[in-house]
Amino acid sequence: MAKRDFYQVLGVNRGATADEIKRAFRQKAKALHPDHNKDCKDSEAAFKEANEAYEVLRDDQKRAAYDRFGHAAFENGGGMNGGFRGGHPGDFGSAFADVFEDLFGEFARARGGPGAGRSRATRGQDLRYNLGLSLEEAFTGLQKQITVPGSVACEECNGTGAEGAVEPQSCPTCAGMGKVRAQQGFFTIERTCPTCNGQGQIVKNPCNACHGAGRVEKERTLSVTVPAGVESGTRIRLAGEGEAGTRGGPPGDLYIFIEVREHAIFARQGKTLACRVPVGMVTAALGGEIEVPTIDGGRSRVKVPQGSQTGRQMRLRGKGMPPLRHGQGLQGEPGDMLIELEVETPVNLTVRQRELLREFDQIAADNHPQSQSFFAKVKGFWEDMTSSG
Repeated sequence: MAKRDFYQVLGVNRGATADEIKRAFRQKAKALHPDHNKDCKDSEAAFKEANEAYEVLRDDQKRAAYDRFGHAAFENGGGMNGGFRGGHPGDFGSAFADVFEDLFGEFARARGGPGAGRSRATRGQDLRYNLGLSLEEAFTGLQKQITVPGSVACEECNGTGAEGAVEPQSCPTCAGMGKVRAQQGFFTIERTCPTCNGQGQIVKNPCNACHGAGRVEKERTLSVTVPAGVESGTRIRLAGEGEAGTRGGPPGDLYIFIEVREHAIFARQGKTLACRVPVGMVTAALGGEIEVPTIDGGRSRVKVPQGSQTGRQMRLRGKGMPPLRHGQGLQGEPGDMLIELEVETPVNLTVRQRELLREFDQIAADNHPQSQSFFAKVKGFWEDMTSSG
């Protein structure tokens, strides 16, 4: 029976790219795989045909020879020194290896080669702890005691998982590889060993305390040094304080994520603190002094210039947050504190206060430059609207 055209077998045209050929072979291999077509006697032959076509078309030199000479390029050793790797078209291992994992999982690794099995010792998982702080605590820094749930190495077996701390033995099923090979149809695949669950070793007499796991659940109390200047999102790493490893593996790390709570008085932006301070109408008009709090618990007196309006800002140098300490040094200078004024209108006026304000309003017509400017613009706007109408 004459062989079909390799391009036709894969369903691609002669100008197809390498990626198009690979995708086409994936689809064919998945559709024709014998495990998915147990009731179809021709599936194995069709699968081999697709593999043979891919073996040639994926190789630039073989493809060039095929495009020129057709199937004759690979008959009787013509032009390609025997053609396929392995000596005959039925040896599909090299062609199928690069797509096998995408379709069916892990492909058979080199028999007995390094790294084929999985080490019995596995590193523990990293842990995350969210730590909430007040702004005052972030300003001063502190030593904080935290309780962390998790697993620790079993003291009874020293983390081996075996009674009496006896070292585990090599798994007899997989010979310590952690994987076993199985023949399916005409190819071999590897799977996780069901006896040792991929560990490569087994414990004959499991530890009574940890039941062979090598670790037990236990809450730990840790002391955390929080440096001054931290802000929300700052991450502190405690090496080796995460989950214990399995079968004597190294522990993971503990990552502490800082969240600084909002403050009732101060708003924070990096190292800068802002404080909105109400001032009386008279103080804002005549000028004067106000007393404001600082984050360190102190007080500072600030001069209010005459004629201050709501939103006016004044800066207190060095009264913001400290720089975050990295290593042995400080990164930059302390931040500043911004005082923003909010002119407060008096309420609940007495009769006499009303009279004084009305009298002041009559004699202070020229003392409101912003109002005069605004209403001059409004008047011009109305005049323009009238003339255009």
